[in-house]
Amino acid sequence: MGITAEDIVELFRRDVRARKMLAELLVSEPDVRLAVINAVLRDVATKQDVERLRDYMAALSDKLGGLGERIAKLEGAYSELTNRIGDLDKRIDALDKRIEALDKRIDSLDKRIDSLDKRIDALDKRIDAVTRISWATLMAIIGTLIAIVLRPLMGG
Repeated sequence: MGITAEDIVELFRRDVRARKMLAELLVSEPDVRLAVINAVLRDVATKQDVERLRDYMAALSDKLGGLGERIAKLEGAYSELTNRIGDLDKRIDALDKRIEALDKRIDSLDKRIDSLDKRIDALDKRIDAVTRISWATLMAIIGTLIAIVLRPLMGG
């Protein structure tokens, strides 16, 4: 059995010097050298590739700059909103205090109204008593007057 291509590759893999000699031999051949160069060039970037990449990077940089501006504006708006929320919190706290003060005043007024209601009820009772006494007195006076007027008429 003869030597296979796989065996040859394995031999070159083990022997660095032989591998260099083969490379020099292959590169000295113009057709082989051109084939190797073309194969390598497929993986190498051209000036056009670099220019396209540079343009793409510049466009990305512009977009990032625009995003930076937008982020700065959003941060400013966020800061402004945070300040406004803080101001609103302060105003709400002040309103809460005023509402509490009003609640206390309303409670005080309710107590005063209740007290006045009780006093009015007491006055109503006193007025009713005075009215009854006044009616009784008036009836007594009318009765006395009738008796005085009727006495001479009755013979007395």
